[in-house]
Amino acid sequence: MSTNRIQIFDTTLRDGEQVPGCKLDTEQKLVIARKLELLGVDIIEAGFPISSPGDFKSVQEIGRAVTEPIVCALSRAVMKDIEVAAQALSTAKRPRIHTGIGTSDSHIQYKLRTTPDQIIERAVAAVKYAKSFVEDVEFYAEDAGRTDNEFLARVIQAVVNAGATVLNIPDTTGYCLPDEYGAKIAYLRDNVIGIERCILSTHCHNDLGLATANSIAGARNGARQIECTINGIGERAGNTALEEVVMIMRQHPHLGLHTNVNAKLLLETSHLVSESMGMVVQPNKAIVGDNAFAHSSGIHQDGVIKRRDTYEIIDPSEVGVDASKIVLTARSGRAALAYRFKNLGYDITKVQLDELYKDFLEVADRKKEVEDKDLKELVSEMAH
Repeated sequence: MSTNRIQIFDTTLRDGEQVPGCKLDTEQKLVIARKLELLGVDIIEAGFPISSPGDFKSVQEIGRAVTEPIVCALSRAVMKDIEVAAQALSTAKRPRIHTGIGTSDSHIQYKLRTTPDQIIERAVAAVKYAKSFVEDVEFYAEDAGRTDNEFLARVIQAVVNAGATVLNIPDTTGYCLPDEYGAKIAYLRDNVIGIERCILSTHCHNDLGLATANSIAGARNGARQIECTINGIGERAGNTALEEVVMIMRQHPHLGLHTNVNAKLLLETSHLVSESMGMVVQPNKAIVGDNAFAHSSGIHQDGVIKRRDTYEIIDPSEVGVDASKIVLTARSGRAALAYRFKNLGYDITKVQLDELYKDFLEVADRKKEVEDKDLKELVSEMAH
């Protein structure tokens, strides 16, 4: 693997599916898994096998269905969890067990009710047991974002020694600022012996709207795997959005980071996940929202019509969008109106445009958006 290639770990079918009302059946998961394989993700987290018979079956079937991506199954640092995960992964060509435990003071004291030393013992035992089933074992330090860096390094050192291949450093509660999260990754990179043999991974939540920024900060500081979901779906405010981190790396080549994702499939993958889960994508969602390439302000429309990149840093075709949208509203100017008339096949003179624009504004003040049929009526009225 290129040292600057970021592996994309898609957890749409595990963390994303935990959203209330987004439960998928096995067949739906298979359709999405195949689409993720076409998209070019490196790892598919297929489910949490011990959580239900349905999840167990889904992990099994996805393992059979895909050939290129690693298929990953989640477990807690509990021996039965790990056994069941291994059984579910028996069909996978490239299996990975993802096991771990909470490491923050909050999780140790109030959730797990144990001690820091016991956390390290349990972490090591889990990794060693997982290694008895598969070679590829990912360890997650839950709530690493709020974990003291020195203690976190002790935990990570112990699991590296135990044979972990991937080290997941989750900002489980979306608490970190980007510089803090980046510094946490850098601290581990600089203070854990043998960490260069492993892949550092980000797994960020969006409680403060910083999941994408934190993931990129992690990658800039040595992480080489980003855990994310299509459309940023996930617990509470969601996870890092796959489409956002992929396009950030494409738009900022100076970062020296890249992925194997086929960006032209981002929009159709977004639509598939949205329709399967019944989760509407917010219109102003970056990259895949309905308004991501739509312009309604006259100033913006004039600029985009003259040259697209005056207001668009991404060519819509790069992510599978047919074209930018010029949306006519009361904020639109003559340039946008002339552009839409031309697209409809009308050869409008400047004098006619001035006359039509007055009528257009009257319609626009009554409606949220002026549609093509309204424009045709305006031309018809003018002709009479």
